[in-house]
Amino acid sequence: MVSKLLSFIFTLVAGVMMTLAFPDFGLWPLAFVSIAMLWFALRGATAWGGFFLGWAYGIVFLAPLLWWASVAVGPVPWIALTLAEGLAFALFGAAWATIRRSAMLEQRQWAMAPAFAVLWVAVEQLRSIFPFGGFPWGKIAHSLVDSPVARFAWLGGVPLTGFVAVLIGALLALLIEYVIRRQALRAAVALFVAVAAVFAGVALPLSTHSQNGTIALGIVQGNVPNEGLDSFSQARLVTENHLEGTRELVAGNPGPIDLLVWPENAVDMDPRVDAQSAADVTEAAQLANAPLLLGTVDYTPPEGRYNTSLLWSTNGTVLDSYSKQRPAPFAEYIPIREVARIFSSAVDLVSSDVLPGVGVATIDVPVASTDSVVRIGTVICFEVAYDQIVRDAVADGAELLIVQTNNASFGNTAESTQQLAMSRLRAIETGRFTVQDSTVGVSAVIDARGRVLQETGLFTAEQMYADVPLRTEITPAVRFGPVFQWGFLIAPWIIVLFAIRRRLEKRYEW
Repeated sequence: MVSKLLSFIFTLVAGVMMTLAFPDFGLWPLAFVSIAMLWFALRGATAWGGFFLGWAYGIVFLAPLLWWASVAVGPVPWIALTLAEGLAFALFGAAWATIRRSAMLEQRQWAMAPAFAVLWVAVEQLRSIFPFGGFPWGKIAHSLVDSPVARFAWLGGVPLTGFVAVLIGALLALLIEYVIRRQALRAAVALFVAVAAVFAGVALPLSTHSQNGTIALGIVQGNVPNEGLDSFSQARLVTENHLEGTRELVAGNPGPIDLLVWPENAVDMDPRVDAQSAADVTEAAQLANAPLLLGTVDYTPPEGRYNTSLLWSTNGTVLDSYSKQRPAPFAEYIPIREVARIFSSAVDLVSSDVLPGVGVATIDVPVASTDSVVRIGTVICFEVAYDQIVRDAVADGAELLIVQTNNASFGNTAESTQQLAMSRLRAIETGRFTVQDSTVGVSAVIDARGRVLQETGLFTAEQMYADVPLRTEITPAVRFGPVFQWGFLIAPWIIVLFAIRRRLEKRYEW
């Protein structure tokens, strides 16, 4: 009974520590400690015990991490999201308990930490695609963007970074076990491998120099009233704020602008059909003397709408466009609407579902100063959390990433800085300079090593100007991304199946 109580306490403390590793706390070393504590909590668990301990861990970790969901849509959807996503950690706990109790690794102690780590990443990959297209928020790699481990994103993306992070935490737990058992040699090996894993990423050849010239960006954060979902009802004011921000940017005479950037939902009255919006965005483009990348909503489909980025010319025409491929479930569209309405009437605020767009997240920008065309990656809001969308954009020739987002619904929470951490990790992963532009902040200019060069505040009206290097190299993470994605997703479940088979063989031995 005492050991079960201790396991539960360890689980709760481990969940809190993982939360503290993420923005806005940013105490990233606690991610390793959290994993080590979870290792000990699950040490003697049965499959069902592992399930409930894992679920408790997930709930304690995710509830504060996802508090922004409560601010946006209320406590009931926030609790439902937390409980549902926590089930992924329950699955992890049950699977790991099954592997450990099968004793299949008893004679292979060296394999225990890697097995723990690869199983963790498999569960992260699974919850990135299921259900309703997945919800990749809260991957351990997102907490480590300021750590040496983040550099592994260049080599193998978010999955490899997560694997290395969990491996270090598991090795820390093994180190403690070996010290308690007075197994000095094994303890020394575990310590050496853990330290080596932390600093091995430093040797990876991350580069920030230009490979194809530069592009001068004018970036506007116009600000939105801090009124949660009600901010969407003030579309005219939001557009006017961004137009005024453009005036202030140009008045500051920052230098020639090749591309003016406005965020997601900056022009919710589609300028292709709304004369006032068309006049406003054309004026902005003419002020900057450059094309304008803006976020709008396309209501032309009879069955719904698109969340769209438009490239608007100085003479008032559309040069290119991209529509979001992964609308956010229960936010931009409502699956199982009748069931969801039982939990919250807020679902009816989404009266027209956002439809998934088709095509790679890229737009071609004509740059007059160099008489060239620059392909940029145009990632919209939560799409930055999805590995394949970003990877496909770079593989398609994007030389720069621009993440257009609208964080107005989430109030003064850490949602924006959590998203910024993802954008920073994508910069490392793809070897691309990355711009996050939000209606309300936090907006930032990020170099190809994930370092923030410029940053705005939250719920402020600000502008940034940056002459950004363009890069063309294809990183290993982009080139071999599908291998890491599917390898980490599929291989661990083979280990689990072998463990189940071994358990069944033991049970039915004569």
